[in-house]
Amino acid sequence: MAVADYLVTDDLTIVLALVSAGLFLLHNLYKPQALVHPILLGRQSDVARVRNPSESAVYRNYGTGMLGRFPLRPTKDQQLVTDLLRPDADAPRTLWSTKITNPQLRERIANFGAGLARGAGLVPQESNVLLLLNDSIEFVISDLALASHSIPSFTLSDLSILNHVLEAHPPSLIITEAHFVRHLLEIIYDSNESEHHSIIVVGDLSNAKLPRIDNIKLLKWEDVEVQGASVEKPALPSPDPNDVYTVAFHRSSSGICEGVQFTHQHLTAGVAATRALLPPSSAMSPLDTILSTHSLSTPYGRAIAYTALYEGTGFTTVESTKLVKSDDAPVPSGLKDLRTSAAHQTSSPTLLFIRPDHITSLSDTILQNARASSWLLYNIAWRHKLAGILEGYMTKQSLWDRLVFDGARVKVMGKGAGTVRTVVVSGGLLDAQALTPARVALSVPVIYAHVHPLVAGPVLASHALDLQTFPPTSPASPAGSAADAYAFTYLAPVGPPSVNVEAKLTGVDDNAVEGGADPVGALYVRGPTVGRPLSVDVAEEEATPDELRGWRFTSERAIVAPNGTFKVSAPSATKA
Repeated sequence: MAVADYLVTDDLTIVLALVSAGLFLLHNLYKPQALVHPILLGRQSDVARVRNPSESAVYRNYGTGMLGRFPLRPTKDQQLVTDLLRPDADAPRTLWSTKITNPQLRERIANFGAGLARGAGLVPQESNVLLLLNDSIEFVISDLALASHSIPSFTLSDLSILNHVLEAHPPSLIITEAHFVRHLLEIIYDSNESEHHSIIVVGDLSNAKLPRIDNIKLLKWEDVEVQGASVEKPALPSPDPNDVYTVAFHRSSSGICEGVQFTHQHLTAGVAATRALLPPSSAMSPLDTILSTHSLSTPYGRAIAYTALYEGTGFTTVESTKLVKSDDAPVPSGLKDLRTSAAHQTSSPTLLFIRPDHITSLSDTILQNARASSWLLYNIAWRHKLAGILEGYMTKQSLWDRLVFDGARVKVMGKGAGTVRTVVVSGGLLDAQALTPARVALSVPVIYAHVHPLVAGPVLASHALDLQTFPPTSPASPAGSAADAYAFTYLAPVGPPSVNVEAKLTGVDDNAVEGGADPVGALYVRGPTVGRPLSVDVAEEEATPDELRGWRFTSERAIVAPNGTFKVSAPSATKA
């Protein structure tokens, strides 16, 4: 029998064939296209061609390249931290609850600096000031006023290391909150350092019952600013970008109090790196408002705040960033912590710099509300949103957002449901399985960044539009411990090095790496955002070869995937 005898057709067969062809074409035409070409995500780090024994190759951000120059500042005009307040930007913006322009902020900084020079007797490059302040405009004014007078500031990541700093590095002056003065005076008395301290107080002291301690001079913050406004302000010598601008103290993974020196160049490079977290197509602008859950007393938190100053954006923080807390005040976390930003009179945030507990709490609550509205619609919407993410596509304007997720977001986020456009998660470990629900719930780019007390800015950061998901895999290297295998299996990739950071691993298994396995080892970083620990001897480091100089151990272990993205585990006390 001929083949033609089997191809008997009728009108119904032809109609069904045309309908099938039409559906196939529609599926391909309307299939969402990836927001970024997969080739760009297949090689996110530029890798050195050679490596030393028991070390990985050196990794750089692919956008910088091995031969590229690191961005040391946002533009050539920002040589110093004080230059981040651009004089040509005079539009008002809100910092916490204060609406202010750059010229007004510059004037207040000059007034407070003049008041310090006259009333506190500080000596440039010899005196130092301890900032025991909560995140506020007073912190910014104090910090920049000290920087303009070449007086380094001290900051603490938490108050548990205060006694050690007062004893080992007694400051010339302390600026603190009014409700903390009584406790501070008791600490000073116990440390027998009362002859070294003057204290400037932010807030009202009228109801405070203070013990009397001789040789302690108390000044009101407002009085210092008013006094500075009434005196003539001579031209100040410009600091060198390599002068130490601040020393940030933190408790290391081994429990020891460590201080890290940061110069003006470290902070301006940190601002350049923070700006680079967002792609050029959605860069920061004066129309944005930043909500940060990272304290200004940390290098990364200050880099975020000063990025807001440079960009002219609004800026606010949450309750958990407070360094000086009331004794009976509980520390909020997650969604409750995010809602505490409503106490400040800022616009609804557009950029969130938050911690892993915030993103998981936020996304879980949104999804719970969406599921409660309609179980059937939620499951259909979830499948469609998930299918788009697997294709590298994400939108906030789909039919499923309007039907299911928009209402849930409004219930949880209020006005922020319509304004938030990017979320940067950092300050802790994030499970890989938490990223996709967060992207479905928020439908905006979620960037996962790694930060460290040694670095004024992000160390590693994922691409804003990298929506890839990978099955759990453990390190193939036999040298990897069971703890490594467990940790790296479930951790989310934290991306390649930042635009001005070099990274490498030490203690890797050479045979495994030569055999094609992913390198696993202790993480070391170097670059213009990486500060100098006080424990590092300057002369000794200058005598080391150039290729070894400047590398800092982060006390963490990491693994590098073939596409150049890292996974970083929790800090350990042992050094590789």
